[in-house]
Amino acid sequence: MLFAAVMTLLLFAGCSNNQENNDEAVVANAVSFDEVLATRRSVRSYDATKTISEAEVRELLIATQETPSWANQQPSKYYVAMSPEKVEAVSNLVGERNKQNIAGAPVLIVSTYEKGKSGFFRGEQTNEVGDGWGAYDNGLSNAYFILKARAKGFDTLIMGMRDSDALRTLFNIPENEAIMAVISLGYRSGEPRKPEHRPLDEVVEFF
Repeated sequence: MLFAAVMTLLLFAGCSNNQENNDEAVVANAVSFDEVLATRRSVRSYDATKTISEAEVRELLIATQETPSWANQQPSKYYVAMSPEKVEAVSNLVGERNKQNIAGAPVLIVSTYEKGKSGFFRGEQTNEVGDGWGAYDNGLSNAYFILKARAKGFDTLIMGMRDSDALRTLFNIPENEAIMAVISLGYRSGEPRKPEHRPLDEVVEFF
């Protein structure tokens, strides 16, 4: 009985130590929000040898569901190209320059928003911005996506040059959805240049 009790205590202590070690490893590998902001770039060169799983993409998209939106309308939707055929088809619809920039990215995502939701109340436009609020909410959602992607070690490029009509046909996107951007998702193949930012006092006024 004494031997069994001692073994139980040792086993419990070992499990506790292992859990503590695991917790410390998680903390050590955690990336701060400031690091995410500082290292996120619009990446135009991808490592074609690295892939991303559907489960990993789902984790990023789950993060977008935490995005605030007008009256919680959640107008943003995403169409994910992961098969080689669909990725190639989308890459042919973003312009030649962008196509070169995203070569090697394993995932391409079309971002849309449902019109007539954000900026409206009981079907009536609530102010002069109207459906611009849908675009605003979609931009917030995309921001959550790219920041979560960077926190997981991925890289992105948001592209506004795209053939919306062809994308609508390719993914059977309903007419009530405005197609906003195509977002590439992958791993950077090198360290991108950090662009200069305007001085804060040029873009901010305090009263």
